[in-house]
Amino acid sequence: MLNQKILAIICWLILLGGASTLLQAQTIETIQADRENYIWGIGTGTTLKAADQAALADIIGQISTQVESNFERTVTETGDKFKETVNDVVKTYSNATLKNTERILISQEPDVKVFRYVKRSEIAKIFESRKNKIIELAHDGEMALKNLQIADALRYFYWSHTLLRSHPESSEIKMKCEAGSEELLITWIPLQINQIFINLSIKLDSVEKKESYSNYILNIKYKNEPVRNFDYTYWGGQDWSNIISGKDGIGIVELPKSDNSSEIRLKAEYAFENEATIDLELRDVIQKLPQVPYKDSYFNVTKTEKPKTTAIVSTEKTKPAETAQTVKEKTVNASSTIHSLSDSIIGPNIMKEIVSAINTKEYAKVQPLFTDNGYSIFQSLLQYGNAKIVKSGDLKYYKYGEYVICRSIPMSFNFKTNNRTFIEDVIFYFDKDKKVCNLTFGLSRKTIEDIAANDTWSEDNRILLMCFLENYKTAFTLKRYDYIDKIFADDALIITGIVTKVSNSSDSRYTNNTIVKYNRQTKDEYLKKLKYSFASNEFINIRFADNTIRRSGKGNEVYGIQIKQDYFSTNYGDTGYLFLLVDLSDTLKPLIHVRTWQPEKNPDGSIYGVGDF
Repeated sequence: MLNQKILAIICWLILLGGASTLLQAQTIETIQADRENYIWGIGTGTTLKAADQAALADIIGQISTQVESNFERTVTETGDKFKETVNDVVKTYSNATLKNTERILISQEPDVKVFRYVKRSEIAKIFESRKNKIIELAHDGEMALKNLQIADALRYFYWSHTLLRSHPESSEIKMKCEAGSEELLITWIPLQINQIFINLSIKLDSVEKKESYSNYILNIKYKNEPVRNFDYTYWGGQDWSNIISGKDGIGIVELPKSDNSSEIRLKAEYAFENEATIDLELRDVIQKLPQVPYKDSYFNVTKTEKPKTTAIVSTEKTKPAETAQTVKEKTVNASSTIHSLSDSIIGPNIMKEIVSAINTKEYAKVQPLFTDNGYSIFQSLLQYGNAKIVKSGDLKYYKYGEYVICRSIPMSFNFKTNNRTFIEDVIFYFDKDKKVCNLTFGLSRKTIEDIAANDTWSEDNRILLMCFLENYKTAFTLKRYDYIDKIFADDALIITGIVTKVSNSSDSRYTNNTIVKYNRQTKDEYLKKLKYSFASNEFINIRFADNTIRRSGKGNEVYGIQIKQDYFSTNYGDTGYLFLLVDLSDTLKPLIHVRTWQPEKNPDGSIYGVGDF
């Protein structure tokens, strides 16, 4: 009786399996017959992975054949090379395509057979998603150019154009520009890039003779205004240099004393291939398509030597009888309403001695001019990428509580591992005993101007906000883990975001067929990941732009700071939007209650802000 039951179950399973196979076969046949709505491929192999890849390659090959004619204007190779390049370009969509393909396993290992299929409508969505990214990057380029962020403008424009060249409808994609006109991007973007090069002016500002080399200081302007940022390389006689990131109109070139050339040859960076790793889709396209050359990206700077500036000069002088409070005068910058002091408030020779020590690398000589903590930070800064002073110039001094802030000395920091040189403004803090107790990297001139011009806050509050952001930026750059631990509240809300694809529908409220998924972390979880990041990177560099700061409520010093952040490190980089809700009531102990980061703005153009918390 038992054997009969077992036999019946076995027969039932066999029949069920046969019915399933029959149903599957009918499904495959139905899909194969419906060429109008489906693209499908079959793959075989000894393993599931091999068979699966073969099936997907079959699908990609079919898509390539269908869109081949659309790429004739953007892909210049001919014959077999043309077909190969088109196929490579279509493969850059595969990461998105694979998520939308369905799989039916026809047979198991060792003779695996896989059937893959995808709706043609899904392919259209993928092309539409890339089109939206193309337009978004072009808009970012416009905004960056408006803010004189030349490196960012070139980066966004070139990335947009690269993705555009990978789109089968590249010759038809238009965008409504800031001026209100609607432009064909295939011609408009290259025009913008060329116009940037035409309107760039790079001249020699001064020359400083060092022991083994000459340091040429460049003055970089766009339409007669100092650029916020500009990345470039220069010819060193045998090869091009690493990438130099100029800041606030200042650039540098270091050439050996034996160099007898009459000109300095520069090349503007516009492809930013290393930074493209922040977007896997973009990275794949850049690797598949040949780089577009721009002949106007080269610049020649005549070596007209000017007297070297050897002394630090203050822009204001005070009468002996005047006090620090009465000598306040408006800074030269008309957009700022923050007042500066005379250098006599700390003594004009202190900064001269520090500059001299950095230039000669005799750091121990000036250790008595620092507090213990200040000297520790000073040493960390000097170890951050072979630090050198770019130029000695006018310094300004500001009162901040019981401290005096000295702004600023431009310094360069070189990292051979990642082929980068950054220029940063270094800020010095003096305590009541006139000793350096803290050092930070400065914000960009544009960010400082935005904060300084907000006269709805008191002068002290504006300086407070600048100092907080500069200390925050520096803590990450110099990997000051202990400081970061102190400024985050124990119960801080920490949220990070990632872009996630969603299925499209007629009532979908998400643009670009994506949403941002957020991950909440505790302070301990966040700091643990941060410590790992610090240990695995030779350098970290952060840039801030496009800030919006709001005070939360009345009668307190809680601020909501929304700011665009570019994050660069040895093995990682990203661009996103940072929000900090910080209590600055105790000027010496800022406390962050909320930190959020998102890779892109919300569908309505907003980012996290005070109103969300």
